[in-house]
Amino acid sequence: MARSLVAIVGRPNVGKSTLFNRLVGERRAIVENLPGTTRDRIYGETDWNGVEFDVVDTGGLQAEVEVERASSVEISRATQAQARFALEEADVVVLLVDGQSGPTAGDLEVADLVRRAHKPVLLAVNKAEARARQDSAVDFYELGLGEPYPISAIHGTGVGDLLDAITAELPVSEESERPEVPSIAIVGRPNVGKSALLNAIIGQGRQIVSAVPGTTRDAVDTEIVWNGAPVVLIDTAGIRRRGKVVPGIERYSVLRSTRAVTRADVAVLVLDATEPFTMQDQHIAGYIADDHKGIVIVVNKWDLVEKDSNTMKEFTAKAREIFDYVPYAPLIFTSALTGQRVQQVMELALAVVAERTRRVSTGELNRLLRDAVSRHPPASKPSKWLKFYYATQPTVEPPTFVFFCNDPENVHFSYQRYLENTIREEFGFTGTPIVMRFRARRSDRE
Repeated sequence: MARSLVAIVGRPNVGKSTLFNRLVGERRAIVENLPGTTRDRIYGETDWNGVEFDVVDTGGLQAEVEVERASSVEISRATQAQARFALEEADVVVLLVDGQSGPTAGDLEVADLVRRAHKPVLLAVNKAEARARQDSAVDFYELGLGEPYPISAIHGTGVGDLLDAITAELPVSEESERPEVPSIAIVGRPNVGKSALLNAIIGQGRQIVSAVPGTTRDAVDTEIVWNGAPVVLIDTAGIRRRGKVVPGIERYSVLRSTRAVTRADVAVLVLDATEPFTMQDQHIAGYIADDHKGIVIVVNKWDLVEKDSNTMKEFTAKAREIFDYVPYAPLIFTSALTGQRVQQVMELALAVVAERTRRVSTGELNRLLRDAVSRHPPASKPSKWLKFYYATQPTVEPPTFVFFCNDPENVHFSYQRYLENTIREEFGFTGTPIVMRFRARRSDRE
């Protein structure tokens, strides 16, 4: 049975993201003293009194006249659609209002919208740190949503009482344990088509897609079922060069994107086929490699490229040259707009997930090691002969191999690369880095 979902809704800048971060126990959503910071739905997991459930943060709900006055009407309308979708998904709704400003016309409109969702609603009055504001919370009875809960999202005051009320309203779940599922982060420079690719994969407008670079500012998890198995897709903000990052919201967005790579199993690096490969593309690929994550390189917008019989071959050769430090990365050419090869992106990414958990038996590995050393013995100096004893694979994710020899410091990096290539030729490990470690036996150390 799926976890219950609690949606946090309200006017812009009432503290929804602060409350979300308080409930999930980490700074997952961006918090900025600026209306409209949260655009997409942000999901997190939490538990209270032994009850586990999901929480979703949403963009601020506004009256239509305010939407039309927004600096970007397109994005503002999409934000409203995302918040309304969260209302439809939720089992319980928390309507958050601002205790400093008191009830407003905007609160009344949002309350009316929430009532029409026909879901259990809890009214939380935020910024009620002072006793006077806690007492004035009764003014919000006029919204017609029952007893208001005065809280301070930033200090945690009253949040426990709110959580008690939330768990009391949640439907009874027979199973709250969620199995580990593979997670795939979609990363790349701004405006290369990351959200469009995610939408094409899931066939639903789950993410906001816009021609404005940086539309997606938070890392957003979307759980889907692919060929009968659950998969988490993480859409992220575009990662720019450090010197190009604007302080404030965008700086936090880049942080969320890099953290998304850290918590993913595989990163899908999206490139723009209509532009030359950039240093930033290389930096992102390098970050993925340094974090030992699986990688799939997607050349998007392939439908916009004028092609002949050699175009794809030339693009592939150029990409292999530019990204020579991740030679194991599979490369695929797609169009999120037309759907060309979009399904293959998921197939490749899940294949890489499987490769990251591949284990090689000690017997097979040592047979390979003997053959590799026999074909190409390591370079050695007189009286400093390098001798390999045995090898083993202690861990996966990423696959890690430990080679025991008499002089680890004498293993040249070129021979390490030779052994890695030999392992890949024999066992695959497509799309995933493998870690090579060289150790001396205890007798040699002594």
